[in-house]
Amino acid sequence: MFVTASKVPWPLLLKLAGLILLIVFANHASAWLADALRIEIRPSNEDLVHRMIMLAAGLYALLLAIPFVPGMEIGLALIGLLGPPIVLLVYLCTLLGLTMSYLVGRLIPLSGLARLFEDLNLVRASALLKTIEPMNREQRLAFLLNKAPNRFVPFLLRHRYIALALVLNVPGNVLIGGGGGIALIAGLSRLYSTLAFLVCIALAVAPVPIAVLLFGDMVLPG
Repeated sequence: MFVTASKVPWPLLLKLAGLILLIVFANHASAWLADALRIEIRPSNEDLVHRMIMLAAGLYALLLAIPFVPGMEIGLALIGLLGPPIVLLVYLCTLLGLTMSYLVGRLIPLSGLARLFEDLNLVRASALLKTIEPMNREQRLAFLLNKAPNRFVPFLLRHRYIALALVLNVPGNVLIGGGGGIALIAGLSRLYSTLAFLVCIALAVAPVPIAVLLFGDMVLPG
């Protein structure tokens, strides 16, 4: 049986195509910006370098908030360029980017996500979202703990803040969404309070800045 043109979900396909293009563009922008920061600082170009650093810091926060974008490369490039003096700015921009993604997740209605899953024929996922949407955080957590298919999932749910901190520091986490995607899912789940999320990410991303402050940029890769 062939799918007629009238049955093709063109609005959904266009939205997905736009999202993919955004992720591809953001990845290229991240790589370009990280490469552009590898410049030599001289007295003659200090003003230019300062402007580039401030621009890069702002773009870093925005790119980090986008799922599947390795924005951390820009932060490491900034630290590699200026060392310990830039660590606090990079740390704050990291928190800003992750928080923006988390808040976007909190603002996305689960009903809209359920409709998207329906359009993608993910019926069980759509039904789950419709079931938990009216629940508060405690009810939602209890429901998910009760319905979890194995023992590992309840363990992760009970220790979700530790799991969040660990996955943010896993090398190659861009394959599961990167920092922005992980924070977005945390917001979508409604299982994390905003204050506790902020405390969690503040601690989770602190080890590298602290290591740079203590030992210099020798702790950075490559």
